[in-house]
Amino acid sequence: MNTTPPYAAYPAGEPVGYRRQTLTITTGELAGHAAALLAAGFRVASVAGHDDGHRLRAVYLFTAAAPDRRFELHVPLDPTGPHLPSLAAVSFPAGRFEREMRDLYGIIPDHHPLPRRLVRHFHWPRGWYPMRHDAGPPPAFGDVDGPYPFRTVEGPGVYEIPVGPVHAGLIEPGHFRFSVLGETIINLKARLWFVHKGVEKLFHGRQPSDAIELAERVSGDTAVGHNLAFCLAVEDALGLPVTTQARTTRAMLLELERLYNHVTDIGALCNDVGHGILNAHALHIREQLLRINAEVTGHRLLRGAIRPGAAAIRRHPDPDRLAAIAADIAEIVAIALGHSVVHDRFAGTAVLTRQQATDLGTLGYVARASGLDIDARRDHPMADLGPSFTVSTHTAGDVLARFTTRAAEITTSIANISDLLDRPGSGGDTDHPDQPRPDPGPRSGVGIAEGWRGTITHRIEIDSDGRLTRVKVVDPSFFNWPALPVALANTIVADFPLANKSFNPSYAGNDL
Repeated sequence: MNTTPPYAAYPAGEPVGYRRQTLTITTGELAGHAAALLAAGFRVASVAGHDDGHRLRAVYLFTAAAPDRRFELHVPLDPTGPHLPSLAAVSFPAGRFEREMRDLYGIIPDHHPLPRRLVRHFHWPRGWYPMRHDAGPPPAFGDVDGPYPFRTVEGPGVYEIPVGPVHAGLIEPGHFRFSVLGETIINLKARLWFVHKGVEKLFHGRQPSDAIELAERVSGDTAVGHNLAFCLAVEDALGLPVTTQARTTRAMLLELERLYNHVTDIGALCNDVGHGILNAHALHIREQLLRINAEVTGHRLLRGAIRPGAAAIRRHPDPDRLAAIAADIAEIVAIALGHSVVHDRFAGTAVLTRQQATDLGTLGYVARASGLDIDARRDHPMADLGPSFTVSTHTAGDVLARFTTRAAEITTSIANISDLLDRPGSGGDTDHPDQPRPDPGPRSGVGIAEGWRGTITHRIEIDSDGRLTRVKVVDPSFFNWPALPVALANTIVADFPLANKSFNPSYAGNDL
């Protein structure tokens, strides 16, 4: 059972949307209000800059569970000198969001402990902030801001190993700089944002119904998770009703997406320790699941099934077929864990402690493998998953814990799908037209979904004409990438591929 600290006093806001309150404050009030919310069991879910034309604005979204709550702090800022106090000292994720906001909007977090760029590329000239309304076209390429400030590690026998950003496979670019003594990793720096695509700005000016395909492509392997979070945000903003039947269908699609991704990585982890036969079996199962996805929705990656206020599928998955797949996956897991070499390579490798996971704000199976009992399917529910739903946690925080956590989630997902299919009226088309609520003026909405990597959050704003003016996307990878270098300290270089796959954060979901 999820628990939160005893409720401390936190500010009262104006009710708006689903289980959400909002409060407009000054920069001087930010630190106190944020501290009160954190003490009351909230976490920082996102921090976003906004350009309202006549002013800049920072929006801090805090969420909490048991019960489901969302709280927003809005901080208006003077565009000629946008400064606010940094929250990095009380929230590591907030500090990273602040660096992102500074790079994209020019909003300066005062007294930030690490005031170096996060998103900003070499060729972005100083003073150019791409998310501002007057940013203009992208600047010409050029190295105008010096070399990337990697940490220097010195001493007898210490050497560096650079890996990437171009890799041998079809993954997206990321650079990893290892400082190594012998085979032991002393320090690892992961440098990302090589392909910052401006996804959030591509949403601007679109009708919500015209932004579905973009939401599905935030991270290609998480089409359901991101589209669902976006649609939930639209429904929150516009007051769109969603039937129980549609919610049930959405929950089933989310589990199907979890299945094919988890089994893929279970096979890949076995492959990384030399057990290629198990990987081949896992890939065979993955193909079966992708074909089921195509039968259910018409798309192997489950695209096109969810829209604001609606969910539509072609047919239900066959529960007997899924049960047979579950047995095959269980056999793969049993063979892997019963193999002494595989078990020894997994156990004790790349440990992320519970305290580290908490401090970094990790989400999803990474957090659960380190003992954190968090899952948005329960903490921010959008459908009743029934008696088969359980949250699997482990305490070791190593590769083995992340492997076994995901294996348990596969079992739970297949049981959840079976439960959902047994419900009356659980099928097919559940379309409802996009009908905005009648009250005029700008609106906002928040959507939260538990993607296969962890909690996904979308916050949107819509103008009186029904067009999107701001979409803030938060993939769980934004929270989980910093945990990888922490877990790799004092491991060996040869275990990097294994550890990296056990975390498997998204480049695309991070490099928006």
